[in-house]
Amino acid sequence: MGFLEPIATVLGVAHLFLLIRQSLWAFPAGIAMVSLYGVIFLDARLYGQVGLQAVFCALLIYGWWYWLSHRSQAEADEKAPVRTLSARAFGLWLLAGTAGLAALGAVMARYTDGVLPFVDAGIASFSLVAQFLLARKYLQNWLVWIGVDVVAIGLYFSQGLYLTSGLYGLFLAMCVWGYIEWRRDRAAAEPAAP
Repeated sequence: MGFLEPIATVLGVAHLFLLIRQSLWAFPAGIAMVSLYGVIFLDARLYGQVGLQAVFCALLIYGWWYWLSHRSQAEADEKAPVRTLSARAFGLWLLAGTAGLAALGAVMARYTDGVLPFVDAGIASFSLVAQFLLARKYLQNWLVWIGVDVVAIGLYFSQGLYLTSGLYGLFLAMCVWGYIEWRRDRAAAEPAAP
């Protein structure tokens, strides 16, 4: 299993770099990455993460479609626009992530031999929120990913997944970069005030 983690790590870096650059190539790299991580996390008994990888695969396919279908019809190379959520809508997404954490954590704590089930569930639940927001190109996806990455670094390190923990440290820095880049892109796309 040890040979899969370095491959998944490289794919993860490529995936996130391409997302920050808003490249459609991010999606095939991401699909390959989550497929490998599904196997890695199954071996590590991080069941919430295994299920998460399957859902990520579906959301990556959805995001690929969404980004393709929301490009400008006038210019095929143009990117889908970055959008923002209202504070209320963002709060509701965070509430949904918290509810998912509680429900999935309780199920995993009761019915599995999973490691740190509520931490695992929190990463899984908030990752789903972040991935959906990313698929729809909402700027706030990066803020959720930053929180997920901070928690994931500790969980993966505690389970001896040192490369993956390091990858999530790099993801954390790249998510800050992604937020800055997407916010700049969003601001440039907004019409000038009269």
